[in-house]
Amino acid sequence: MKTKEVVDEITMNRAITRITYEIIERNKDLSQVVLAGIKTRGVYLANRIQKRLAQLEGIDIPVGEVDTKAFRDDMKVEEDTTFIPVDITDRQVILIDDVLYTGRTIRAAIDNLVSHGRPSRVGLAVLVDRGHRELPIRADYVGKNIPTSQTEKIIVEMTEIDGQDRVLIMGE
Repeated sequence: MKTKEVVDEITMNRAITRITYEIIERNKDLSQVVLAGIKTRGVYLANRIQKRLAQLEGIDIPVGEVDTKAFRDDMKVEEDTTFIPVDITDRQVILIDDVLYTGRTIRAAIDNLVSHGRPSRVGLAVLVDRGHRELPIRADYVGKNIPTSQTEKIIVEMTEIDGQDRVLIMGE
């Protein structure tokens, strides 16, 4: 299999900064926003966006961690390790994930979120949108659109867990 780097560290940081600015522009009252990273890399992205928001707007936005495993339709796991630090009822929750593909992970994340409260609105931010949706789900904030074939894989590496920042595409 061939592997090609399609996003380097600088490009990833720019994409995260762009998403952060879009969140600022589209959310008039940032004090009502809660970031919810989808485990695992979505949590790291959410933390980076939170830091940029603090730098740019001087606001400390809560960050939660959403575990989708117990809510997926393709696996059965009983334990739910989701952590949401505040009541999300009537708040604007922005789900954050590394890759948007079929939409099934996002559906599971929304199911999990509403089991914790009733947000006034749920948005979606993704680092990479690769297409091939199976459900009618669209990201509100996209770092990079990377069209792929269904045989290709997108691999997101982040310093916090992988030792470096980059996005790879693996194909034949």
